[in-house]
Amino acid sequence: MIVPPYIQEKIPKALDLCLHLGFALLLYFLGTKLIKVILRFTKKSFEKSYMEEGVANFLFSIIKIVLYFVLILTICQFLGLATSSVIALLGSAGLAVGLALQGSLANFAGGVLILVAKPFVVGDYIIVGDKEGKVTSIDIIYTKLQMVDNKIVIMPNGTLADSNIINVTDQHKRRIDIEIAVDYSESIKKVRDILTDVIHGQKQILPDEPIDVVVGELGESSVEMLIHVWVEKEDYWKVRWAMLEEIKERFDEEGIVIPFNQLDVTIKQ
Repeated sequence: MIVPPYIQEKIPKALDLCLHLGFALLLYFLGTKLIKVILRFTKKSFEKSYMEEGVANFLFSIIKIVLYFVLILTICQFLGLATSSVIALLGSAGLAVGLALQGSLANFAGGVLILVAKPFVVGDYIIVGDKEGKVTSIDIIYTKLQMVDNKIVIMPNGTLADSNIINVTDQHKRRIDIEIAVDYSESIKKVRDILTDVIHGQKQILPDEPIDVVVGELGESSVEMLIHVWVEKEDYWKVRWAMLEEIKERFDEEGIVIPFNQLDVTIKQ
């Protein structure tokens, strides 16, 4: 069988192309294996360094993307493709995707800002507007909050980055502020002694921190007493609720009047 000359001319090029494709597949196979080894080593390094979970996940994702991007460029260069054209094509595609996903990019930027600035970390209890809860995860796009009733709130990172955030548990101790209204006819000294006695009955109160029992304000119909005490952050609600209950019981025992709004109705015949 006689092979036409023009086909004979194509055979070396076809063989060369097949050889390059074979080497490219081999390079891809070896490259992916190497990338998996690098990522495994990187993950173990992050775990040993006790890096914050959100930052570790973010850096791990970035490293993975960069490694595969380098592998693709290497394969393109091996096949003789112009890497500058590939980069330009990827840049154009990235621009188009970026314009279509502006909100997601804003959330991505917010996630980067949160992971770098660390206004909160996983496990903190935060308040953002009318939402509050324990941070269970910080992802690239969203942050999850677990509310006290076990509901999960998923908040965009872009919104979080642009909001005022109150981190309740960032410090190891918190101050309990309680306002108690008493009648003007009551003795301030007697009220202060009762409140001080209630405070000293709480074992979780930090003794080395200042304790305040003062007159905060002379209101229109009552004297506002202020209590300031410090506790460990995990004891905040337990101590606050116990103090309020005991104050009410002690006031009832001592006959201390807590004024409340009353409405007098006069019926004219």
